[in-house]
Amino acid sequence: MKKTLLWISAFVITITAAIYQRHTGPTYPRETKIILNGKEYKLKLVRSLSLDEASEVKLNISDPSIKARIFYKRFKTNDEYTASDFTFRSNDGKDIFYAEVPKQPAAGKIQYYIEITDSTATKTLFREEPVIIRFKGGVPALILVPHIILMFLAMLFSNLAGIMALVKYPKYKKYGVITLILLLIGGLILGPLVQYYAFGELWTGIPFGWDLTDNKVLIAVIFWIFAVIMNRKEDRPYYTALAAFVLLLVYSIPHSLFGSELDYASGEVIQG
Repeated sequence: MKKTLLWISAFVITITAAIYQRHTGPTYPRETKIILNGKEYKLKLVRSLSLDEASEVKLNISDPSIKARIFYKRFKTNDEYTASDFTFRSNDGKDIFYAEVPKQPAAGKIQYYIEITDSTATKTLFREEPVIIRFKGGVPALILVPHIILMFLAMLFSNLAGIMALVKYPKYKKYGVITLILLLIGGLILGPLVQYYAFGELWTGIPFGWDLTDNKVLIAVIFWIFAVIMNRKEDRPYYTALAAFVLLLVYSIPHSLFGSELDYASGEVIQG
């Protein structure tokens, strides 16, 4: 019964952290609500596009009487905004608005804001804080899917080992070793491969750069290596608890924050 409770606690912590990261990252859709002709719409504005998909911004608005325009330009440039009208069309059985934006190289970014006009007024969304789309190359599913699964499992086993260490459950060492193996494969082998396919760079963390995603994985791995080594010959559960806390902390940092970004002036990929 005690072991079951430990597993449940670890799973709940892992899911909670994953949901938090899911809703705070800079590449997940930016959500807002707007009332048009008396009806409320929930919009999800795209902030990440793959080079192998349509370069479009979509508005989930089903009223064809609405008029909408998008204003866009390349991120961190002196470009003037370009305006383009949304078109209302059917796709996959849904009638919504679409607007094309120019596709950028991997790690390139477009910033945009929107004007929407109904029967009463024109409303401007995000002019002061434009929405930013980052473009990325397509990552093969054979690399991306195992990476996601292994990183989730690493977080799960880390939380389990940490909780077991706190209550001095004897198997915390075993799950600590499993955590380290999962981190090494998922974070330091598959992680760089994901980044290579997405942005053309294997590693942009220390000592080559300050990519936060790479660096937080590196920090977590260092703490877990230390925890496993310190528990090889003696029982030192506090090191395992510390490593688990560090991984939970870095896992909660929004994914892709300060990630790869194309510098249009130099043509080089830098960290945002």
